[in-house]
Amino acid sequence: MGCRTAAKWMLSLGWLLALPASASEDAVFQQVLERAKQLAASPYQAPEANLPEALQALNYDGYRQIRFNPERAYWRDESPFSLQLFHSGFLFQTPVTLNLVEAGEVTPLDFTADDFRYDGEASTLLEHDLSGSGHAGFRLHYPINNSDYADEFAVFLGASYFRLVGQHQAYGLSTRGLAINTASSQGEEFPAFREFWLVTPDNDTESVTLMALMDSPSLSGAYRFTLTPGEQTEAEVEAEIFARSDVEKVGIAPLTSMFTYGEASAQRPDDFRPQVHDSDGLLMHTGSGEWIWRPLSNPTAVRVSSFADDAPQGFGLMQRERDFDRYLDLEANYHRRPSQWVEPLEAWGQGRVELVEIPTPDETHDNIVAYWVSDDTLSAGESQHLHYRTYTLNEQPEEHTLGQVIRTRQGTAAVPGETNSSSANQRQFVVDFAGGELDNLAPEAKLALDISVLNGEALLPQVKVLPDNGRRATFRLPPSSQPNDIRLRLMHDGEPVTETWNYVWYPDA
Repeated sequence: MGCRTAAKWMLSLGWLLALPASASEDAVFQQVLERAKQLAASPYQAPEANLPEALQALNYDGYRQIRFNPERAYWRDESPFSLQLFHSGFLFQTPVTLNLVEAGEVTPLDFTADDFRYDGEASTLLEHDLSGSGHAGFRLHYPINNSDYADEFAVFLGASYFRLVGQHQAYGLSTRGLAINTASSQGEEFPAFREFWLVTPDNDTESVTLMALMDSPSLSGAYRFTLTPGEQTEAEVEAEIFARSDVEKVGIAPLTSMFTYGEASAQRPDDFRPQVHDSDGLLMHTGSGEWIWRPLSNPTAVRVSSFADDAPQGFGLMQRERDFDRYLDLEANYHRRPSQWVEPLEAWGQGRVELVEIPTPDETHDNIVAYWVSDDTLSAGESQHLHYRTYTLNEQPEEHTLGQVIRTRQGTAAVPGETNSSSANQRQFVVDFAGGELDNLAPEAKLALDISVLNGEALLPQVKVLPDNGRRATFRLPPSSQPNDIRLRLMHDGEPVTETWNYVWYPDA
């Protein structure tokens, strides 16, 4: 939607001008809902990519030389929050429309080159007419680490992607508004936020609200985000999506991350760093109360795992390894990458958490996606209401009080020094647990290993005590021609004292 169209739509909201700011905010969202519904009832029209030629031809280095001038940040004089904008060009060929909502007024936030600094070779762009450039997205700032500096805590840039960081964290995984037909035979469709309405925050507020209009060939949607920055930066998401056509698979609250290699990886590159990943596992809290941990992998072929559930309590992609010496990377700071948790605020019913793992040669590609898929399909003309919150964290969700997996290792079960070891064709697995309820148990407490192997059997299952009072579960798998899906947890007096470790071993990997 171009600036001229946005201005026409603003005039249609003129009756809001006399309403209080709180009422106008809700009224604007209702208008976004109506607009999304109208879009879904009409044939899809792709946005026009009509950027000035100079911006279309920008490369990575040229784009990086365009910087927003922080002295021009919006809201900086009237609120602890401030708003900075991204320039179009390079990968961002389709501008988004931005609007400000303040005191009952909706005002288009038009592009002006005065908001930006054009350094180096980018300075030649000023020789061109940039009036139709538009914005690629925006970022929000707030003093989350100290009161003297407004840190960047959220960025909305590209398709329906947005990123959040909390206190002392560095950007890692991404969040999306929606995932459509991910890892399906139809091919993935990437919906995009086409227009935003940003509500000017008050001087004493701790949250900021924005609304977004989504559109794609299959559906359209209206989103409202309430962002609260802090130690754990949170986004409350309320949305309504409207199907333009039948949708095979709708991925709700998708998280996108990167896993190149970790401690359990069989294939490792020639690299001084022991691990390279933004996330190392998928954590789930099921409707029945079970906590499940699935270590991530960088597979040799695309793998899709489904975890059926009824009314799940939450899921997230986690970065449990938080010590620098586990990565040794001074530039990427993988030890500071946040974990992110998704928690339904309205029951999701029956469906599945789906994990997609895609092969990647290096860390420059996101290759991990996790989301919720409802058993209820979305057909043309139907709508679906979404309400959930997602937030960053360093540790685990507060509700998780069980022992946690801290290490997953595997290797040959051959006896060292034995030429014809009878166990040489077996695979040895070691899973270490620590923390939670294990801290309350004496070293001599007897724990049972609850283990199951789909398409196989566990040999020599044992539980051992670690030096720090954690516990180690060990077992072996015999040779197999098909994948083995393994689940194990530690029990005490018939009750689980650890989360469930779930892993799929592919013999040919």
